[in-house]
Amino acid sequence: MSKAKVQKMTGNYEQWLINSLRDKKEAATYLQVALDEYQKDNDTEALLLALRHVAEAQGGIGLLSRKTHLNREALYKTLSSRGNPKLQTLGILLKALGFHLLIKPI
Repeated sequence: MSKAKVQKMTGNYEQWLINSLRDKKEAATYLQVALDEYQKDNDTEALLLALRHVAEAQGGIGLLSRKTHLNREALYKTLSSRGNPKLQTLGILLKALGFHLLIKPI
């Protein structure tokens, strides 16, 4: 199957996802699943992608930059597939998005 055909068939998925993540409960569940999966496989890229999706749904990186007082370009780098944010930065981002980390027994 060609790349164009795949994009045509799935092109609306990302927009659908962003729209659904505007709901705080949906976004919280999405981030929790991403964090749970990260703890299983250490796939930082997938966790950062989830954060990027939620940031986009909540107004974009520009708004997140203003809320966190972090440089927009630095945020793009932090949330990129090669990003490696510090725990402090992750906490700042989650707080600005309206969430916090939670520890629970497994």
